[in-house]
Amino acid sequence: MKRNRVTISTSIHSDGESKTLGGLEKSTLHINGLAVPTLARSTSIVAAAFVASRLLGLAREAILAPKFGTSGEYAAYVSAFRIPDLLFLVIMAGAFGSAFIPVFSGFLSRPDSAGAWRLASAVITLTAITVVLTAGVVFLFAGPMIRYLVAPGLSPENQSLAVELMRVLLVSPLLLGMGIAAKGILESHHQFTLPALAPVVYNISIIGGAILLTPSMGIHGVAIGVAVGALGHVLIQVPGLYRLGMRYRPIIDFRVDGLREVGRLLVPRLIGQAAFQVNFIAVNYFASNAGEEGVSALNYAWQLLMLPHGVIALSISTVIFPTMAQQYEQGRLADLQETLVGALRPLLFITLPVSIGLFAFRESIIQLALQRGEFNQASTERVAALLAWLALGLVGYAFVEVLTRAFYAMHDTRTPVATGLLIILGNVLLSAILVKDYGHEALAWSLSATTAAEALIMLLVLRNRFGGIGADLGGWLIRILIASFVTGIVSLVTSGHLAALTRPGEAPFLQQIVLFGLGGSLVAVTYTLTSYALRVPELTAVVKRISTLIRNR
Repeated sequence: MKRNRVTISTSIHSDGESKTLGGLEKSTLHINGLAVPTLARSTSIVAAAFVASRLLGLAREAILAPKFGTSGEYAAYVSAFRIPDLLFLVIMAGAFGSAFIPVFSGFLSRPDSAGAWRLASAVITLTAITVVLTAGVVFLFAGPMIRYLVAPGLSPENQSLAVELMRVLLVSPLLLGMGIAAKGILESHHQFTLPALAPVVYNISIIGGAILLTPSMGIHGVAIGVAVGALGHVLIQVPGLYRLGMRYRPIIDFRVDGLREVGRLLVPRLIGQAAFQVNFIAVNYFASNAGEEGVSALNYAWQLLMLPHGVIALSISTVIFPTMAQQYEQGRLADLQETLVGALRPLLFITLPVSIGLFAFRESIIQLALQRGEFNQASTERVAALLAWLALGLVGYAFVEVLTRAFYAMHDTRTPVATGLLIILGNVLLSAILVKDYGHEALAWSLSATTAAEALIMLLVLRNRFGGIGADLGGWLIRILIASFVTGIVSLVTSGHLAALTRPGEAPFLQQIVLFGLGGSLVAVTYTLTSYALRVPELTAVVKRISTLIRNR
């Protein structure tokens, strides 16, 4: 196969300065002489795909909710995911999400494509073998795991159902892992479109299972949709790998160049990911003991939180990660800092009002998206109570996502892992103490509070390492908080009236959608006008750019 030559060049304009967009360096990258998208365009592509994926995820929940509500059957389905998710996130996502990309990007920046493909082959082979062997053990001991570790509070009937579903879902870690491997390789080449579309295919398959298979197979049909979707997740990315000229052959050789560095980065990441998943298993454990319906309600609330989180935080962190990894590899720490700060400022600017809107309009969102069939008003109230606390933690979740990638780009997996372990321990302790008196809401509150603490710790560490995080940050932050405070007042005044109007049966559904859109638009306009009046640079820069485009037409 033809060897790919990878070169990297920064586009310098006539004034002799590197142009930036929102602090993100606007670089022109070439692979075999073909220019790949700039960071800004790549972020747009990834964000659009994340929007589609998350909307499909919301559609998936909207289809499942009327069929299963917050029932014990749905709780069994949610519980069945915990161990397969542990395998996937710890082994495959841990390897290719944090340890592999920095080392692989280093080979590309030298350039050494032959070494890069040999490393990819070795990592894929070794991780696949690990997943298959571990999944076999889990298949055999699925019963005790569900009964004693994951969901002891489920009824015996639903525990048996969870065991059956888990065994079906064990197919997905390997397939999704191969998809993550492809994602890491493509993103290292600054190819973001196919990796961003992979979750879209995954969700479409689950929706297909929910619509076509559940009438005859019940919740088992959804699990089959998950397995098929995992296969689609990897297959859609294969054409991109082919175009890159990927050369894979099974390699079981621990002396492959770069493999030791991947292992060095991976070990603490494995510990961190394992602890992260143990954290969710613990939450599931506490939730099941506090009542089966709480497991389902917490999952619905979490999925609603992940919609804005995926669109905003994941899209930004996905795009900047390979760039920061290459900047670190080339010793350009000042550029890395600029890339990070250029991502954090717009991230906070966008995430704060979204968090406020999610908190204020949570009841209307749940009514419109989920409340029908088996998902009744009581289900809405359960999910809304949990979503309130999770929404307040959205900024923390977004910052952790981006800050973690910065550490990984600098080949530092120990700091985020050590911080994560500390925070997870705090969450488990808080949950154990508070759940007895405050029920499921304590679990959501604890998750958000400890995640905010994690973001703050990592931000302080990076600030100390870089000698600061941006100039005039204090004044800028005060302006953002004032704009958010005004927006919060408008949101809370509006939300109560809107919740009454969006209750099922109060008005035609289309009319309710329009009313909700008007309420959301009011909040967005309030934040926009307040930010503009306070001269928040992220907004004034956009206004100036639009004005320039209009004048030049």
